[in-house]
Amino acid sequence: MLKKSILLGTIAALAVVPAAWAERGSDGHVNIIYWQAPSTMNPYLSGGTKELEAASLVLEPMARYDEAGNMVPYLAESIPTVDNGGVSDDLTSITWKLKEGMMWADGTPVTSADLVFTWKYCTDPAGGCAQSEKYNDVTDVKAVDDRTVTVTFGVSKPFPYGPFVGAQAPVIQAAQFADCLGAKAPECTDANFMPIGTGPFKVTDFRPNDVISFDANPNYRDPAKPAFATATLKGGGDAAAAGRAVLETGEFDYAWNLQLAPDVLANMEAAGKGKVVSSFGTLVERIMINLTNPDPALGDERATAKHPHPFLTDINVRKALSMAIDRNLLVEIGYGDAGRPTCNVLPAPEIYKSSANDACLVQDVEGAKKLLDDAGWVPGADGVRAKDGVRLSMLYQTSTNAVRQDFQALIKQWWADIGVETELRNIDASVFFGGDPASPDTFQKFYADVEMYANNFDGTDPESYMANWECKQAPRPETQWQGNNMPRYCSEEYDALVAKMAQTGALEERAKLAKEMNDKLMQDYIILPLVDRGRVSAHSNTLGGVIMNTWDSELWNAADWRRTRTQ
Repeated sequence: MLKKSILLGTIAALAVVPAAWAERGSDGHVNIIYWQAPSTMNPYLSGGTKELEAASLVLEPMARYDEAGNMVPYLAESIPTVDNGGVSDDLTSITWKLKEGMMWADGTPVTSADLVFTWKYCTDPAGGCAQSEKYNDVTDVKAVDDRTVTVTFGVSKPFPYGPFVGAQAPVIQAAQFADCLGAKAPECTDANFMPIGTGPFKVTDFRPNDVISFDANPNYRDPAKPAFATATLKGGGDAAAAGRAVLETGEFDYAWNLQLAPDVLANMEAAGKGKVVSSFGTLVERIMINLTNPDPALGDERATAKHPHPFLTDINVRKALSMAIDRNLLVEIGYGDAGRPTCNVLPAPEIYKSSANDACLVQDVEGAKKLLDDAGWVPGADGVRAKDGVRLSMLYQTSTNAVRQDFQALIKQWWADIGVETELRNIDASVFFGGDPASPDTFQKFYADVEMYANNFDGTDPESYMANWECKQAPRPETQWQGNNMPRYCSEEYDALVAKMAQTGALEERAKLAKEMNDKLMQDYIILPLVDRGRVSAHSNTLGGVIMNTWDSELWNAADWRRTRTQ
């Protein structure tokens, strides 16, 4: 029998956000730099972290996670539980109540109709929602009154905190997006670039893949916040330039994702202008295997399930690629103390961390060669292996970044050592992670054989995250190329595990199922995890209130940022 107690280890004491020290707008301007420039402010149209983070300054969920992974109410009055009557005894519904007096930035009231619309927007069958797994098992969202909605699930959900929780599932304004449902979603440029939100800031100008300008939201629920009257989020450049802009020149106040070699970062911090902040969460640098054929000759059907990959469907090839990699060396040259070698796509929290795949921590080039030999992949005169006329020749893509290009160069050599030919390609991060369905260069389109990037999830419960690899999550033309199942993996057994976890209450059993899903992905070599990465960012010595958060958006508490008076 399912337990009635909800998994509230992540909710704990329902901490309150600390108060700001200044009146709204009294601290002038704050400059933020995200060297991966956002291409939209609509998090439902991009799986890229840069878009989720930028949008979190404007769009908010009912609840999100603090720096300790505890769930805290934002638009909601409180966190619904079984004990307080917010979650039904049979765990098939959760009822959320908006705080009284909530206003959109345009001065209109936030109502339950906006939550109902948000669900309809993300689950429209004619559209593509990058975060659709957040609404798994939802059968209805009904307005009880102007401030109350009830979310109904088709199964008992011991963890019902997918919809409207975390930076990946914010509430959008029904009035603004009313004509943007389904296939029309990507066409609503004004709404996608300048969404009306409830957060501390509102967008005043959006230049895709460049710069975003913000003003303080005049209708923000706390009249004393934010302390900054205006903000700029600058995109473009590279991680090194972003680091220098905060740590050496002081031109910017906050720099995100400083994916730099440890010695480079230490030298920058020594200039004394700012401070590096970092923390481990669930961010894993990984190589994704394309199980479909990306051959351009296939036209609109390339990289879809209609055409299996000519050689990456052979598990022996996938396993050999993994065995050839020295993950310890990658950590040493790329991240130092801010990285740890990993054999799991789910590295944390500790209860979910599997030890079943640790063999990948030891590079085994000779073992990889033997595996390919035994599978009939024979080296040719040029050293490249082939079988039945098919050569092991791959395109390996990632975003443009010095650390990632170093990784590519090393991995290309290791793969050459086992008889695999590799062409390297790097794409500007603003485009690669942008989610534009018309672009051939996005990580969702995956017009390559393998691709490398990092990903993580909101909060400390991995149910929605592990659902990313359900069959239905594969990006394809019918979903506007949205979805998080980049390998186009499809397994009835895996989908059954996702469904079982959704209905399992005991924490130990949930952990067991999460590990099973992780292990299946790892032992099928669908994903080749490389590095468990700490989030590394930096802020100026004059920017106060920054609290690094690996469980939600790093900008989660921007309403509490302030200018300090000493340096």
